[in-house]
Order: sequence, then structure tokens, then C-alpha cells
Amino acid sequence: MHHNYRRDYIHHQTSSFRDQLKEIVFGMEDGMVSTLGSITGIAVGSKDHYTVILAGLVIIAVESVSMGIGSFLSNRSKEEVDQRKLEEEKDEIAKYPYEEKNELTKIYIKDGWPQDLAGQMSEAAAKNKHLMLKEMALRELKVFPNETSTSIKGGLYMFMAYVIGGMVPLFAYFIFDIKTALSISIGITLIGLFILGAGTTKFTKQPLAKAGLRMLITGGIALSVGLLAGLLIGQ
Repeated sequence: MHHNYRRDYIHHQTSSFRDQLKEIVFGMEDGMVSTLGSITGIAVGSKDHYTVILAGLVIIAVESVSMGIGSFLSNRSKEEVDQRKLEEEKDEIAKYPYEEKNELTKIYIKDGWPQDLAGQMSEAAAKNKHLMLKEMALRELKVFPNETSTSIKGGLYMFMAYVIGGMVPLFAYFIFDIKTALSISIGITLIGLFILGAGTTKFTKQPLAKAGLRMLITGGIALSVGLLAGLLIGQ
């Protein structure tokens, strides 16, 4: 009975999909918004079915790879910075053990631990260099030591999410004539944005309509700018 109440608590579950939620949401939203803004402008400007499909595929191919690489590089850079912080902290613990122990005591007290207990805890941590590094990393640096790199996985999720997002507005042009596809493409993308926002509530437990509308409105603003630019350039 004790364990049943925790089954739907996501912090008790392991899911790479959930861990990469930021990349997935960013990739899909950007895929939908950027692609729709671009292809609508091209559709209005060129009125040529073939050009719209070709341009759409090129945009999705280039942007998905670019976004995937961007995600990989930014996450890898952060991991490398964190790694350097850990190396520096390890060095400080070796060279200045007394000062580091006092620093940890102060951090414990600031976090709300009683003074005498804070002293005992830092005393115990100082006797084990691995524990000391772990405590200083978590409490001072806000870095998780020995974390496995997720930069490659993040880049792949971003790439795939962008491709899926980009195909949402482009799909209509494969089936319908350019005029019909234009309005269907916009409609489907707006629905897609709402569904994407609503889909995040599986992990966030936010109200479904609120999350869906937030994504729809914010995506819609970016969309309006893209469509306006496309129309103006098309003219």
C-alpha cells in the first residue's frame, strides 16, 4: 500500500522522453511556427505548388539539423563548464580543506540546518573527499557530479521534434491545391500548437486548456510575425 500512491509521481520514474521535454517542446514548436511562417509567405508570393513543397522540405532539412547541432553544442558546453567547476572544487578541497569545511558549515546553516548539526555534518563530509566534493558540488555549485552526458541525446530529440513539427504545416500541400492547402495548413498548425501545449500536461499536471492556450497564443504571435513578413515580401 505504501508504494501505490507514488506510482504516478514522475520523480519516481525514469523516462528519457520526459528528461528531454525542453528539447522536444522547443523543437516541435519552432518546427511548426518557422515552417508555417516561411511556406505561407512562399505560397502567397509564388503561388506555385512545387516551389512551396520544395522550399518547405529544404527549410525542414536545414533547420532541423541546425537546431539539433545547436542543442548538442549548447548542452555540451554547459556540461564542460560544469566539469571545470568540479575540477576546481576538487582542487580547492585538496588545498584548503579547513576553509572548505567552514564554507560547507555556513552553507548548511544558510539552508536552515541547526548550527551544531551543520558543524557535525561538515565534519563528517570533510573526512570523505568524495562526499565532500558531492556536497560542495550540489550545495555551492548547483552541479550534479558524475552525471552522464545527455547532449547527444538532446540534439537527436531536438532534430526529430523539429522534423515532426515542420511536417505539420507542410503536410496539407502534399494533398490539396495551393489555395485550400494554405488555410488548412494554418488551421492544422494552430491545432497542433494547442495539442503540443496540452500534451506537456502529462508531465507538468498543469490545467489542460491553460497549457494548450498558452502554447497556442505564444506560437500564434510568432506565427503572425512570420505570416506578415511573408505577405509583405510576397507583395
